Amino acid sequence: MAHWSGVFPAMTTQFHKDGALDLDATGRHIEVMLASGVQGLVMLGSLGENNTLSRQEKLDVLRCAVEVSEGRVPVVSGVSELSTEFACEFVRDAQRAGADGFMVLPAMVYHSDSRETLAHFQAVAHASERPIIIYNNPIAYKVDITPVMLEEMAREEKFVAIKESSGDTRRITDVFNQVGDRFAIFAGVDDLVLECALLGATGWIAGIGLAIPAENQKLWDLMMSGRWDEARELYRWFTPLAHLDVGNKFVQCIKLAIQEAGLGSEWVRGPRLELEGTERERVLRIIQQGLENRPQLSQ
Repeated sequence: MAHWSGVFPAMTTQFHKDGALDLDATGRHIEVMLASGVQGLVMLGSLGENNTLSRQEKLDVLRCAVEVSEGRVPVVSGVSELSTEFACEFVRDAQRAGADGFMVLPAMVYHSDSRETLAHFQAVAHASERPIIIYNNPIAYKVDITPVMLEEMAREEKFVAIKESSGDTRRITDVFNQVGDRFAIFAGVDDLVLECALLGATGWIAGIGLAIPAENQKLWDLMMSGRWDEARELYRWFTPLAHLDVGNKFVQCIKLAIQEAGLGSEWVRGPRLELEGTERERVLRIIQQGLENRPQLSQ
């Protein structure tokens, strides 16, 4: 099975103002991210507004990513469905569309217990012929995939990594203590990435880096090279922008940052609406201050 590491940006799904898919814009942004040196792409995650898309639209977005990337990096598809059956069906369709792997979430809406959660993931793994990233985000989805659960999941070779978005950096050490280095650990929260890397994370499913790809990749490279003083300095500039990756409106915030950077549009699908009023002004100040004070990147 795959040994994934490095920066895997959680790509947005670009829309026209009327809400229709903008696959051309999505493809252009993918090219920008590939040029920055990312090691993979995550399509159809939370930031990709997975649950606002029809099954056909999801497959169209996925095919776009596969066609644009041309095998240069793995294309990982989010799996976020209401039922285990739907998740398994989507995995089979996505494999035919060219997905290199999957990032699997617990089933939506119903908050499953540990036994149910394990059964869901195991069923999806059985349906998949590709490697899987386990997505743990108990803050957003109210289901916690604990280190003890990971010990059981370690028996399935298709589970190769975990996206850790609990917001608790202690969890990384707890995972290592429970299962060693059985899983690659991907940081899932932008404003904790340095802390996660220091504790042993070897991957990053990045969000705000979609607007600042060069700086995002540089930060990761500095950390992986052990150049911690330089990484900390860059991280202090990066962190106010990274805070936009957390909170209920992180999709709107990051899409607005992408628009301000000239890399796409802010259009979202309902029930989300674009930011407005004082909320928009506050977020724009953060974005514009960051973009106006972009650091000179060393070699």
